[in-house]
Amino acid sequence: MFDNKLIAKNTIFLYVRMLIVLVVSLYTSRIVLIELGVEDYGIYSVVGGVVMFFGFLNGAMVAGTQRFLSFEIGRNDFSRLKETFNAALLIHIFLAFTILILAETVGLWFVRFYLKIPSNRIDAALFVYHFSVFSFVVSIIKVPYNAIIIARERMYAFAYFGVFEMVLKLIAVFLLIWFSYDKLKLYSFLLFIVSIIVALVYLIFAKRNFSETNFKLIRKRHIYKELINYSGWNLLGSFSMISKGQGINILSNIFFGTTVNAAYAISNQIYNSVYSFVSNFQMASNPQIISNYASGNIYDMLDLVRRTSKFSFYLIFILTLPFILEIKFILNLWLDVVPEYTVIFTILILMNSWIDSFSSPLVTLIQATGRIKFYQIFIATIFTLNVPIAYLLFKFGFPPESAFISIIFINFVALGTRLIFVKKNVPEFSILEFLKDILWRNIPVILLSASIPIIFKSIFESNSLFQTLINMLISFILSMTFVYFIGLKNNERKFVKSLLINFINKN
Repeated sequence: MFDNKLIAKNTIFLYVRMLIVLVVSLYTSRIVLIELGVEDYGIYSVVGGVVMFFGFLNGAMVAGTQRFLSFEIGRNDFSRLKETFNAALLIHIFLAFTILILAETVGLWFVRFYLKIPSNRIDAALFVYHFSVFSFVVSIIKVPYNAIIIARERMYAFAYFGVFEMVLKLIAVFLLIWFSYDKLKLYSFLLFIVSIIVALVYLIFAKRNFSETNFKLIRKRHIYKELINYSGWNLLGSFSMISKGQGINILSNIFFGTTVNAAYAISNQIYNSVYSFVSNFQMASNPQIISNYASGNIYDMLDLVRRTSKFSFYLIFILTLPFILEIKFILNLWLDVVPEYTVIFTILILMNSWIDSFSSPLVTLIQATGRIKFYQIFIATIFTLNVPIAYLLFKFGFPPESAFISIIFINFVALGTRLIFVKKNVPEFSILEFLKDILWRNIPVILLSASIPIIFKSIFESNSLFQTLINMLISFILSMTFVYFIGLKNNERKFVKSLLINFINKN
């Protein structure tokens, strides 16, 4: 059985965290863009992208660590949980050292000779690169501590630490304003200090609250082998995802320069801020998806996956539609200078988030089964196509946004692949039922929610903040209405209604 109350409680903690993080991150992004300027902001984005490219090694281990910790908790095997945590910690330390070497050799060579950076900013770009590498290495070592907090479903701690991190980043931005030293260099150094402080906070909390985090040298080779073998196949998927994001960012720099990188960074900032609404909800559900599979509650798990997919889509759709319709005005209001291509990048990346929202729970289900070899081979092949397709599009003179359009198409192909693998690994899963409930039911919701505000907007052009807010409010109300009466089934409407009544009675 899955615990609705625990999921709801954890989701509330994560949403409070998210709201504070959202406000602070949007404010800091604006100030950083103003202080650095479009060119330096683009340099920071593309140089950081090179560092993140090595993150496919770490990304493979993140999913594996999270899966095995939650799995052992689901089996109530706390002796094995301790062994798994310590084995994962040692693997991450070795991984951090490996990435440090690769980044300071191969990565440094690539930054020096292939990125399109103004000659007068090469020195600053290299400084940023080194400290971005150091920050990334710290974040790798933090992963097992982060994972055990999530696996133990201590979302209140995760929420507090997220807010604490944003406060530190806010302080870093104020220091950026106050000091006249090269702001690009200063910003990268300050974020490195923030990463160290946050990592120490996670470590101290985990040590004090979870006995399995007390270090013990694990000599059982089969535990390392199991973690590495599982993560080895995740390596393919992780590499393909990094390629999709940072590969296209780097290609954009080579073909179009740092201004496009600035637009790319801003659109991704908006995506990450908005998608955090969904990822927080999914983060609260994921441990229970894995635990239910581990304990053999297959139908409860499938019900939770379906519900998480459906409500994830509704959350992201209701939030993003008003922004998509009024994105130009919002960007001009938010930023003093809006880099070219930011508007179209943001629209496309937010639309792509709709697909991501109902795909993520399927990925968690596949990870829970542990049978990921052929899944990762297929999904990695599909996502890796993003880079060569983007290269060809740019080479033949297509504009930067063409890469985002290809990403959306490939994401649909990946969704179909995931549905097939879920069915293969969990025969009780019905692809047809998922398509009917999650996709077909939502086509009229999307069309009706979008078409009416577009018509209204064409009649009453948004020339003021007041008119923009009215248009966004209309879009929000309509999407909520169509989701409730068309998107939800009768039992789901009753569930939502009971949640609202309980919330009102408590307040």
